Amino acid sequence: MPQLITILILVFSAWWLYRRFVSDARKLAEKSRRAEKERQTGAIGTLVKDPATGEYRLKREDE
Repeated sequence: MPQLITILILVFSAWWLYRRFVSDARKLAEKSRRAEKERQTGAIGTLVKDPATGEYRLKREDE
């Protein structure tokens, strides 16, 4: 029984680390694509519209 619990903990940990790795890889790929697009167009940043106020602001890195 303790071996089963240990194996389950290891499997869950490996799955969690894999999902985190994939998530981080997607974020980095999107950031890279955005930076490449900004470099091609000569833009300084990406503007997004705030739905509450209707004003535009620079897109933050965590969005």
